[in-house]
Amino acid sequence: MALSVSSLKGKKVGVCVSGGLDSKTVSKRLVEEGVEVLAFSADLGQPDESDIENVKARMATCGVDTVIVDLKDAMAEGCFEIIQAQARYDGGYWNTTGIGRIVTCHGLITAMLEKKVEVLSHGATGRGNDQMRFERYTNVLAPSMLVYAPWRDPVLLEEFPGRSEMATYLGKFGIEAFVGPKKKYSTDANLAGLSHEAEDLESMETPMTIVEAEMGVWPADAPDKTEEVTLTFVQGRCTAVNGKSMTPLEVITEANKIGGRNGLGISHALENRIIGTKSRGVYEAPGMELLGKALEFVYQSVLDRRATTLFWQLSKLVSDQVYDGRWFDPATRAARLAIKELTKTASATVKVGAYKGNVFFLSLTAAPASIYNEADSSMEASDGLNPVSSQGFAEIQAVEAKSLALAGQISNALFEIEPPTAPEPANKRKRR
Repeated sequence: MALSVSSLKGKKVGVCVSGGLDSKTVSKRLVEEGVEVLAFSADLGQPDESDIENVKARMATCGVDTVIVDLKDAMAEGCFEIIQAQARYDGGYWNTTGIGRIVTCHGLITAMLEKKVEVLSHGATGRGNDQMRFERYTNVLAPSMLVYAPWRDPVLLEEFPGRSEMATYLGKFGIEAFVGPKKKYSTDANLAGLSHEAEDLESMETPMTIVEAEMGVWPADAPDKTEEVTLTFVQGRCTAVNGKSMTPLEVITEANKIGGRNGLGISHALENRIIGTKSRGVYEAPGMELLGKALEFVYQSVLDRRATTLFWQLSKLVSDQVYDGRWFDPATRAARLAIKELTKTASATVKVGAYKGNVFFLSLTAAPASIYNEADSSMEASDGLNPVSSQGFAEIQAVEAKSLALAGQISNALFEIEPPTAPEPANKRKRR
């Protein structure tokens, strides 16, 4: 049953905040209702947040204390998990918001449980994905904790139909509330990247290029020179950049810088939302793109054909689970375990070239589990696979091919889909 603002009296509510207009409005409104409120904010290494500690000061004006939870290392680990699984969503973009919600919900809910919070309040709208993610993660991680969604509460929707009403309300209490000019789009940020959506981007006649790249530059503005980058991977995890050993947080931070200045990882998607609608977004994930493409080159060297097929099936499943807010589900856990088994041999040093939005393969070395054999693949005389031995394989393949043809299961139409020809009687079929 949906909670309303009036039903929260007597309960301890943990409000997920950013320190912005919405956060302050909801928190102050709950305080005025007589609700015990404690704010929680996640430090995800947001590139657009210069001082996360400032959130405390902003929320204090509403009479609310704020707990800042440092989740930068967890966020970096989340990036590594997604890169290892190659878990891109619709249109092939790195789902940075989905990753961020996994880490945010786990971190904030854990902190709320320590503070004996009874109700989690989130600021997601009733039309997007985040409402479902926050609620599902709360349900699976803290089944006894209730969830309050203020922007699905008819009372608050009537009181605050827009940002100007929020500013007016806060102004009555002397709380600073700068509305500012209407934005071209809204942005969600974390260490993995940025997602831009809404406002002008909702029109299909608006080009994606209205977005001002914040983590780097557009490809056209990147240097006219290829930057060579050497990345070391151990079991599908990057352990060094340009020969320097680094922690996951350091790797992602450095990869963001390199990828950003070379215009990597800017993408556009018309994605399928959890609730069945379509939404449009422009995404920045420079570090994810750099590391992800480099690791893909390693996978190509160590995975056989069937392992590759299985890997990409599992990758799609994990991607959908991340998007849908199902990271902690059994299916996700099983898929992740299988991916780790498949990629435990993915150790190598890869040199790539970053140039104007592209990642080029330059070399792959120190890959002990690579199944690529130069001699086997050569078109010249070599000590590799004996081409004569392929005759037997071709003859075995021919048995099935001729059987299908003689049984009338093959259509000889080039592009038109037509029914196959009538089969010959079984006793008259000849393969040779």
